[in-house]
Amino acid sequence: MRCPKCQHKNAPEAKFCEACAAPLARACANCGSEVSSTARFCSQCGHPLLPVADTTRFASPKGYTPQHLAEKILTSRTALEGERKQVTVLFADIKGSMELLADRDPEAAQMFLFDPVLDRMIEAVHRYEGTVHRVMGDGIMALFGAPLAVEDHAVRACYAGLRMQETVTRYADEVRRSHGVQVAIRVGLNSGEIVIRAIGNDLHMDYAVVGQTAHLASRMEQMAKPGSVLTTGDTLQLAEGYVTIEPLGPVPVKGLADPVQIYEVTGTGIARTRLQAAAGRGLTRFVGRDVQLDQLLGAQQLADQGRGQVVAIIGEAGVGKSRLVHELLHSPYTADWLVLESNSASYGRATPYLPVIELLRRYFKINVHDSTQSIRDKISDRILTLDPSLQDSLPPLLDLLDALDDEHPFLTLDPPQHRQHTYQAVIRLLLRETCAQPVVAVVEDLHWNDALTLGLLNELVVATQNARLLLVVNYRPSIRTNGRIGRITTSCVWIL
Repeated sequence: MRCPKCQHKNAPEAKFCEACAAPLARACANCGSEVSSTARFCSQCGHPLLPVADTTRFASPKGYTPQHLAEKILTSRTALEGERKQVTVLFADIKGSMELLADRDPEAAQMFLFDPVLDRMIEAVHRYEGTVHRVMGDGIMALFGAPLAVEDHAVRACYAGLRMQETVTRYADEVRRSHGVQVAIRVGLNSGEIVIRAIGNDLHMDYAVVGQTAHLASRMEQMAKPGSVLTTGDTLQLAEGYVTIEPLGPVPVKGLADPVQIYEVTGTGIARTRLQAAAGRGLTRFVGRDVQLDQLLGAQQLADQGRGQVVAIIGEAGVGKSRLVHELLHSPYTADWLVLESNSASYGRATPYLPVIELLRRYFKINVHDSTQSIRDKISDRILTLDPSLQDSLPPLLDLLDALDDEHPFLTLDPPQHRQHTYQAVIRLLLRETCAQPVVAVVEDLHWNDALTLGLLNELVVATQNARLLLVVNYRPSIRTNGRIGRITTSCVWIL
């Protein structure tokens, strides 16, 4: 904040000028007149005023942690305290933040540059059920695997890093056009052990790092180029197959005697499940499931004749549900089919339509490096090539893939209308595609899906009775589907 008396620049939270001790009341940037803390326009010259920055917003983890995650942490904190946990640590920051502040009002820079980027960093962490441990002025430190224990913490951290780069890159395009400023972030990851000492009511966590866990993650961030995600071999070993990487070779790291092998995470891998990761290394021979595979092939033949089929594969964890689907999709019988796969995850309930979004990203061939405009072009080109009458489905599809203009009227629809338009856009797209070629759509681990995804699948089931579509879902028998995905299910394949 600039002092109205001596024009000295002070920190945004300052109440008195550090150069002349003058009180730093809020002032109009145009005429310098004092204005109230709630004013939107200057009472003297009518100039629009910048909103007041919220300096307490990131002061406590409780202020930015979603309610469902906060409840999980507080409910189980007694059991968590004192435990040694395997985690992946993530550091992310804005590259060149000091240069971005040069010749700019700090308060304005905080609201229009830093806070929106921090919001996108935090959203990416929470999307994969990580915990933002600390928010710095221009970056964050996050933990995956603590205080909430998950076995795939390294995979989630990699996905969160990629998600950050994706969303910040899109926002940076807007900032470059509106403010002429280049904004980029860098992300560093490392996996190792920590010991949780205590978790406060405000969700602040006191922990002890074992070895170089956090130190190396911080070093990876500092060494990363703008727009990149760097990781160590310890994280890669746990996320192998789930991400694509580029080896950068052994690099000296300050504070360590020996060079460290580092890698750049460049995108998501083909694998979304442990089975797919194992498939990359080679699977054992498939035996003992001939009856179940024949059931699947029978349903596929009926679907090929225009009699839409839904197959539910039900079995406990680890009995081979995904392997059965894998054998169907990699058989010669689906060589001429459009195969659309979507894998749910345990963190999926927190993100509406997560498996649907993944399915659409594969259908439109969208990757993490695509800009907002590139995503719009890919979706528009494919939709209009398939059928120009689907043009009114573009807004819901663009919205699902975070590429819809913020001012579009679709975003102002009330929730029931928004939901119904989204359902119809996805269903119409799939039905039109079945006119060109038969389609097999797979949604695995239905027990991890959110209510909106289940509702969409339920309507898809009803709409595809006379389409060349085979919908394959799987879930555990302990999960109740409450009537969803079963209204006209034609086959149930039990794996015991």
